[in-house]
Amino acid sequence: QVQLVESGGGLVQAGGSLRLSCAASGRTISGYAMGWFRQAPGKEREFVGAISGSGRITYYADSVKGRFTISRDNAKNTVYLQMNSLKPEDTAVYYCAAKFSAYADYVHSPSEPSNYAYWGQGTQVTVSS
Repeated sequence: QVQLVESGGGLVQAGGSLRLSCAASGRTISGYAMGWFRQAPGKEREFVGAISGSGRITYYADSVKGRFTISRDNAKNTVYLQMNSLKPEDTAVYYCAAKFSAYADYVHSPSEPSNYAYWGQGTQVTVSS
């Protein structure tokens, strides 16, 4: 079992930045691909980005590409989501997720939520205009 806890959410003005953290426990996450998703009120859960077990390969949704960066520190069992140039439409609850991956530098179907076995409880990000 992998337990995930997100932190770092909050209220920020448009154009500002936040860094979310996802701390894992229970297992070493180096063998897990990690994803970030978000869900706004009344909308379906949306893929934000993912990172391979090694941290060398990342994937992003078009809506956040160039503004968000995912990284990981396997020694700290933590994954990060750096969010810059935030927009009001980025307002959502942000979730991190984990799935076992046999590949260090590849994530199979990174944007599909059903591929992830473990989820955190989410952290709220609100961007004011």
